[in-house]
Amino acid sequence: MLKVEIRPDWILRDARGTPTALPALLSLLTAVSQSGSISKAATACGMSYRHAWGLLEQFGDQFGAQLAHKVRGQGTLLSPLAEKLIWADRRISARLSPLLDSLASELQQELARVLALEAQVLRLTASHGFAVAALVGQLGGQGVAVDIKYRSSTEAVAALAHGECDLAGFHLPMGKFEAAAAAAHRQWLDPARHAFLHLAYRQQGLFVAKGNPKGIGGLDDLVRPDIRFVNRQHGSGTRVLLELLLADRALDTARIAGFDSAEFTHAAVAAFVASGMADVSFGVETAARRFDLDFIPICRERYFLACDRAALDTPPLQAARDAMASAAFRQVLDGLPGYDGTASGALETLF
Repeated sequence: MLKVEIRPDWILRDARGTPTALPALLSLLTAVSQSGSISKAATACGMSYRHAWGLLEQFGDQFGAQLAHKVRGQGTLLSPLAEKLIWADRRISARLSPLLDSLASELQQELARVLALEAQVLRLTASHGFAVAALVGQLGGQGVAVDIKYRSSTEAVAALAHGECDLAGFHLPMGKFEAAAAAAHRQWLDPARHAFLHLAYRQQGLFVAKGNPKGIGGLDDLVRPDIRFVNRQHGSGTRVLLELLLADRALDTARIAGFDSAEFTHAAVAAFVASGMADVSFGVETAARRFDLDFIPICRERYFLACDRAALDTPPLQAARDAMASAAFRQVLDGLPGYDGTASGALETLF
């Protein structure tokens, strides 16, 4: 099966305009950060020790800034500039991944049609999330072609209503806010027409820096003047849920510094906190753990994939249902911090 991948790349230019491509250098810096050793980092990156040092020295000569230095008894340490480059790259990747994955999927389908490689394709539109990515990977491993488009939950269910996709992802909090959150999707979803497949349970909460240096204990702290917040985009289910939680506590969003910001993935807001550009964000636990952040649980929710009832037994949807209900997929979900695959694949009644 044809597979297209698109990855972000960026360069730096010095005062003379001389470019420095960063992929190899960033990979090396990341490996040094993880291992504390240039020798081990070079091996991990498939390059010689001499070449690794050459990359670091070339950058230092070109920009007049050291990226790493050896410290007796501590190995190799990265400079603040090197750390900043690593975090900038992680933020870029987190921000662009939904767009690039969607573009790659679109290009993949175009090439497949030209080459007559794919007979049937499952069209999936959903917010960018870890369970959705796991499902796409599971289906790809089974030879099922997936045309994935990452959009907000509201945009996803609207796409289903307009016949633009076969499966649309959205999520609802469990408990008192479920009905209010569902109202945002109700105009697009008809229980008589649509079926709802349970994908996963997941935990939403606050992301804070390791050790919680600002002493953030819950949502009430978001209005503190010393707290910088980074938010998800309008229309995302996570932002809708957060607004419901804040309204329930009579917390004025105008008092939250950064509330009007708009990032498109859980990983992106986690990267902001991890890099020190924000003190707190709100999202799923997996993102927090992957960026080595502390997590304060706030709300458990269910993630659904909606589809037309009449299409439930078609080969693409049946393949998706089988994949979600499989022990292998549930095991993958259970391995994601904050996720629970217990009921994955089950048909649910909503609204």
